[in-house]
Amino acid sequence: MPSRVQHKRTRKTPAARRAEIVDAAAAVALAEGLECVTLRRIGEELGVRPGLISHYFPSADDLVAEAFGSASSAERAQGTPTLHLGWFFARATGTSYDNISRLWINARHLSRYRPVLRDRVAEQEAAWRERLTGLIRQGVDRGEFRTDNPYVTAIQILVVLDGLGAHANTDTGNRPAAVSRMAATTAERELGLPHGTLTRSGPPLTASPTG
Repeated sequence: MPSRVQHKRTRKTPAARRAEIVDAAAAVALAEGLECVTLRRIGEELGVRPGLISHYFPSADDLVAEAFGSASSAERAQGTPTLHLGWFFARATGTSYDNISRLWINARHLSRYRPVLRDRVAEQEAAWRERLTGLIRQGVDRGEFRTDNPYVTAIQILVVLDGLGAHANTDTGNRPAAVSRMAATTAERELGLPHGTLTRSGPPLTASPTG
């Protein structure tokens, strides 16, 4: 009679378990909205008891804030400032960005009632401003960009992106290409770049069928 092999269950480290919880919560936030990020729901996603989730996040608001912070953070590209900025606009427009736009709309609304989330939204907004300002300043130092005030230019770009993203829930028509690349056009104008530079620097920009 063959012997039964006992498979020892690997116990995850606290850091690995916490990261797993945050990743699952971020995925739910992007796909369904921050309101769906609950201790019970994330427990179901991971096949564990809600008590395990509450061990790492005693407050659901803490988990919601962490999910938003994770989902709204983007990895950084490599290369020259121009290539990096082109990559940024390729990621920040089109259908792939719709879920992120909806997440920001969702988070800004809920932050009126959830102080922990409000602080995280402010933190992420500041991070985006600092990241883009730093990239523009680097481009100016290298002679790739021309602007007297990198911070103001970064704000102008982000305002256009926010304006486009605000329609993610309501605009169901096809966007003209000129509208889809409006933020890139603004950046090219403000940074003294030839028209089309930032479109050519990253993956092709496509019109978004859902806003």
